[in-house]
Amino acid sequence: MIERMRERVVAACDGASKGNPGPAGWAWVVADESESPTRWEAGPLGRATNNVAELTALERLLTAIAPDVPLEIRMDSQYAMKAVTTWLPGWKRKGWKTAAGKPVANQELVVRIDELLDGRSVEFRYVPAHQVDGDKLNDFADRAASQAAIVQEPAGSEQGSPEPPASPDTPRSGPPKASGARTSRPRTGSSGSNRTLKAKFPGRCVCGRAYAAGETIAKNAQGWGHPECRTAD
Repeated sequence: MIERMRERVVAACDGASKGNPGPAGWAWVVADESESPTRWEAGPLGRATNNVAELTALERLLTAIAPDVPLEIRMDSQYAMKAVTTWLPGWKRKGWKTAAGKPVANQELVVRIDELLDGRSVEFRYVPAHQVDGDKLNDFADRAASQAAIVQEPAGSEQGSPEPPASPDTPRSGPPKASGARTSRPRTGSSGSNRTLKAKFPGRCVCGRAYAAGETIAKNAQGWGHPECRTAD
């Protein structure tokens, strides 16, 4: 548990899925008094959806922080926030069924988060994802979750891990990417198959073989990997 050091803890959490579903990871980060990242944790999920990764990130954050500490949680997932704040009461009244009478997706995670939120003081704050000069805590959690999804290894401040590098599918400029979106759509008339870049950190291709930092990789329908392993969208 994170020890209580002040009246309110400001944190962010995020999940990533490379393919949705595909290799997935989760991450949370806690800020110091100047709202700079100070403590964080990230972990792999194997193959999972983006929604599972987002909910898992929230569940791990709530588990890590003592229940008597007031929280401000910043997230870029409208689904995860609405699931536990807006939709959850109705789901419970309907016996964990949606308005259409279908079973609630990811019910086990939602139930666990509901239990962790019981009696706590938590303020959820939506922040747009992948925005130039956007929320630095959300950006940190996004990068950590993306790295965990790609390398499928745990990381964090308590392990002495370095700050997570930029995600290869996070734009450096331009408008923010919609929450939950996988990647930008290719322009009309272009397959987008010619784009390559140097990997900033090691990863694993869809073919199952690893690639090293600095190696040329290309985007395909299921994530990043060897250029020769590109698949059609």
